[in-house]
Amino acid sequence: MRAFVIFAGLALIVAMAFTVVSFSAAPAPEPAAAAPDTETLQQRLKRLPADYRGWAQLAVQYVDQARVTGDPSYYNKAEGALDTAAKLKPGDDTVLTGQAALAAGRHEFSDAARLAERALDANPYSAAALGVLADAKTQLGDLRAAQRAVDGMLDLRPGVAAFARASYAAELRGDAAKAREYLELAHDDAWAPADLAYARYYLGELALHSGDLDTAAGWYAKALQAYPAYTPALAGQARAAALDGRPTEALDLYDTVVERLPLPQYLIEQGETRLKAGRPADWTLLKAQRKLFQTAGVRDDLTWAEFEADHGDPERAVRYATAEYELHPNLVSADALAWSLFKAGRPAEALPYAEKATATGWRNPLLSYHRARIEQALGRPVRVDPGFDPTLSALARFS
Repeated sequence: MRAFVIFAGLALIVAMAFTVVSFSAAPAPEPAAAAPDTETLQQRLKRLPADYRGWAQLAVQYVDQARVTGDPSYYNKAEGALDTAAKLKPGDDTVLTGQAALAAGRHEFSDAARLAERALDANPYSAAALGVLADAKTQLGDLRAAQRAVDGMLDLRPGVAAFARASYAAELRGDAAKAREYLELAHDDAWAPADLAYARYYLGELALHSGDLDTAAGWYAKALQAYPAYTPALAGQARAAALDGRPTEALDLYDTVVERLPLPQYLIEQGETRLKAGRPADWTLLKAQRKLFQTAGVRDDLTWAEFEADHGDPERAVRYATAEYELHPNLVSADALAWSLFKAGRPAEALPYAEKATATGWRNPLLSYHRARIEQALGRPVRVDPGFDPTLSALARFS
């Protein structure tokens, strides 16, 4: 799942940024050195402390920094800036949209949807609020409401953010051709290096998960040509190398990836690739990141459900997955609960959730593999894809 640019010039992480199906927003460009007469946003706020939109913009920058650096402490800074903005101008649509994006970054999707809807009540023409609403509704499993929000964005402001969301909506309903078409529209509309990298990266992801590793690698390389600092594309190259049977090359790439951006998704991918290469996995940093996220108020039961199911305690995985599904009954949490129940030896309980996870026709190789294994355990005559490598399951998750 994906995060999108929803304020002009600023990338927001909206929804599941640190999960295995996390959104990956187009990167904000590195700030250029300020000219002597250029006023920074923080300097402006010192001079004009009543600028509520400035405070909201600063909060957006902090949310973006949480994604760019992998440091969730920026969420607390964003919360402080938004509190100031809300005191100055309660009910402003820009402030409410910023609050919605922060809630989504912390995986509080019900709050994110509620705040985005309030922002739309204040300003029905806010494409930014529609973007957050689409993301939140997707995570809450309400794909019809998410599609309505996406359609609203396409009507109001067709562009990279709207086309990318439309692509993901098409992907979830199993229309890979339409998903690719929307991403191509996003690519054609992009002019900033960051947006080009974003579109090219997700074109690579579509190819990767269809099994076309050469095309995927080509798109990742083009993404890095457009924006060399775009870490997701480097992670894509690592995935392609690992899935192509080149674990040593993949691990060299992962070393750079996790040094730049030590997100749980990348740390788990690195650990699985180490195991594939016959080396021990070290989950120390992964567990340290978990504590950081918890301290910053980020709840991520999904990541830990999937990690425990594949690499830890299946019963603990069931507890995490149940908690996640109760809050966010979407396709991915249904799959996580199904797989956790299966690994805990309860395939009959797992099957209804596996069926829900695959009900829309989403062509996700990991979900298909999980359902096939569950049905196989129940004695059903199903075919398990022989080309799927379950030892590299994290690499098959959409990022």
